[in-house]
Amino acid sequence: MPLDLTQTVAPAVRATSGRPAKLSTPYEVWQGLSLAVVERVAGRWERTQQAYTAGRMEHYFSAEFLMGRALLNNLSNLGLVDEAKGALNAFGQDLSTVLEQEPDAALGNGGLGRLAACFLDSCATLDLPVAGYGILYRYGLFKQLFDNGFQTEHPDSWMEEGYPFIIRREQEQRRVTFADMDVRAVPYDMPITGYGTQNVNTLRLWKAEPIEEFDYDAFNSQRFTDAITERERVMDISRVLYPNDTTFEGKVLRVRQQYFFVSASLQAIVDTYVAKHGGDLTGFAEFNAVQLNDTHPVLAIPELMRLLMDQHGLGWEEAWTVVSKTFAYTNHTVLSEALEKWEMTIFDRLFPRIAEIVREIDRRFRLDMAERGLDQGTIEYMAPVSGNTVRMAWIACYAAYSINGVAALHTEIIKRETLGEWHAIWPEKFNNKTNGVTPRRWLKQCNPRLSDLLDEVTGSDAWVTDLSVLSDYADKADDRVLEKLAEIKTANKQDFAAWILEREGVEIDPEAIFDVQIKRLHEYKRQLLNALYVLDLYFRLKDDPALEVPKRVFIFGAKAAPGYYRAKGIIKLINTIGELVNNDEDIDGRIKVVFVHNYNVSPAEHIIPAADVSEQISTAGKEASGTSNMKFMMNGALTLGTLDGANVEILDSVGEENAYIFGATEDELPALRATYSPVHVYETVPGLKRVLDALTDGTLDDNGSGWFHDLRWSLLNASHEPADVYYVLGDFAAYRETKDQMALDYADQKSWQKKAWVNIAESGRFSSDRTIRDYADEVWKLEATPISLPETAGEKAAEAAEAAKETAKEAVAAVGEAVAKATGKRAKA
Repeated sequence: MPLDLTQTVAPAVRATSGRPAKLSTPYEVWQGLSLAVVERVAGRWERTQQAYTAGRMEHYFSAEFLMGRALLNNLSNLGLVDEAKGALNAFGQDLSTVLEQEPDAALGNGGLGRLAACFLDSCATLDLPVAGYGILYRYGLFKQLFDNGFQTEHPDSWMEEGYPFIIRREQEQRRVTFADMDVRAVPYDMPITGYGTQNVNTLRLWKAEPIEEFDYDAFNSQRFTDAITERERVMDISRVLYPNDTTFEGKVLRVRQQYFFVSASLQAIVDTYVAKHGGDLTGFAEFNAVQLNDTHPVLAIPELMRLLMDQHGLGWEEAWTVVSKTFAYTNHTVLSEALEKWEMTIFDRLFPRIAEIVREIDRRFRLDMAERGLDQGTIEYMAPVSGNTVRMAWIACYAAYSINGVAALHTEIIKRETLGEWHAIWPEKFNNKTNGVTPRRWLKQCNPRLSDLLDEVTGSDAWVTDLSVLSDYADKADDRVLEKLAEIKTANKQDFAAWILEREGVEIDPEAIFDVQIKRLHEYKRQLLNALYVLDLYFRLKDDPALEVPKRVFIFGAKAAPGYYRAKGIIKLINTIGELVNNDEDIDGRIKVVFVHNYNVSPAEHIIPAADVSEQISTAGKEASGTSNMKFMMNGALTLGTLDGANVEILDSVGEENAYIFGATEDELPALRATYSPVHVYETVPGLKRVLDALTDGTLDDNGSGWFHDLRWSLLNASHEPADVYYVLGDFAAYRETKDQMALDYADQKSWQKKAWVNIAESGRFSSDRTIRDYADEVWKLEATPISLPETAGEKAAEAAEAAKETAKEAVAAVGEAVAKATGKRAKA
């Protein structure tokens, strides 16, 4: 048996801080407790990897893994929360304080990364042999702050003082070769624990390092800058998630990033196959499948061709047969303009051999399509290379054996429109895998009060690993349960109000309706529609101060890409409206606006349990799926949204009476657009003219940036694109009517809590466990591989000794690195 945390935490903390545990800071205690947890799972982790590599594995390639904080998640999965509390209490430390010390691992941005994190959690919980592969970003996307309402971007230094949950595996490094540089890819492995299982899966993150630390000769010659230039160029590869690609050099860096992590990952996977199964690579796909999470990892297709042909001697046809049985592709967008395209000159500059392989894929594709009888126009549209442009999604569609969408509506749209030509040729490749989220983090962990109620109502915690059991209790909520549900929501809202006051300095009333829209800032997600509604409600209250409206708090959270100026303009608008509304004595706090800065996983864990209303208001047909809608549903918030993405399936699950749906549907929009005049809507919908004019008449101040003028222009007078391309004004009247009705309905709390209960009970369909079972059965062809622990005392002792030895080495290295960084920071300070 592994040592109890009460025996291992204090020494680990002392090794981290150099002081007794009771004199250490909460941050040092976090590091020590985290190291003790890694030690606790080390033996099981190694045993899991041995079991997995002996059989068929799935490899999940993603540019993002937005994991969130790891310590509480691991303690909860391992059933160690109470043990950890006791261990810390023994030397006067509080677990809740210690947990707050952990930075969010800045390895993702939005839904794509959160989905990948949920999938890894489910794979581990289901004992499935799956490993994740990505990049160890030093700074992630960026840390968002507001300056006079404008978004500003700052480095997110999340791992500057070390991060105990990633273990450097220097001995497993690989070399990635570009035309202009060679790079060391050093893997850092993160253990992924499952809930109630012995298995520990792996997320492998690659860090780019120079072959030589720096040019010693240049340094000796006193050319100090020259000595480190190449080192910094290499380290740029893993410095930032999604570097700004508005310039050519930015595009080059993005492509370099993508090739770096897929090349290193495939080299490791191929080497493992050879070690386990020998040098005949024709059987590679029998033991390995690779899921491409969006188009970012599609360079893996020509890279595996290169490895098979150039390093293992396969001919083109043999290699292509392997490749076409290895890769599966997940599409995450209906927007064809969002599918990645790169200039061929970038490929020629970075990796001429990959460019050669891509051109050969294109040549063979054209011949293949001509033999199938396609006309030249269709072939040119579908070709992987057109002129100087490489189309990554087209390479994926040609090579992959599976192409899936992420919600029922989304899959139908890509089959009919976005990827319609591909579906016409290969309908058997297409399938739907509606997204899901893990109920461990997004219900049990972030909403313990509701979790306890579900245990009580169902009689066990079986729902944690089989959320579908909740549907048996959809009509079992009596008055006592509904009253308890209301009490839980109130307590969560009180906690959130205190958190917001401390974090954002805004005082909000827990008795108000908490109306929440948290997601990446993009025009199609229509945060602008929400903002216009708030401004309209403000004007209605100004016109009639006696107007009876329920108290409301409008809560936003979103980051805009640094180069996406219109999205940044919407952030400035929301903050400016908030400043106007929150400080107007006439309004007297009846409505408040809060924009949560630097929105990521940890703030979401505070926001979602407190939400009453879940805003899912994208233009119909534009959102692939959404995952925040599922998290809100699990926590009893009612969906206010369009028939888009997974909203369609949520409505199917809960019924029209338990959600608020508005707006033009995807089927209706083409006819509506044919005669659509935004100017006519502006002039005829009551209140709308005043709202839009406020953007430019001095009511709202954009500090001379011109962004508010641009927003108004984009809705009414756009010239290089259709005005109001996302139908914001077209849906405004319906949105206002539905949102007003929702607020009135909230007054009947018994009816509201019934609706909330139905949403919770019917959320099982949206567990990532269900999604992953579908992938495993239908795409990956994987079977669960549960590990067994040592049975005899001798086996246990031998494993414990080996694990202790290895963990000690890794812990010493990790602590040394952390202490060195911390000491350096303190010295600078």
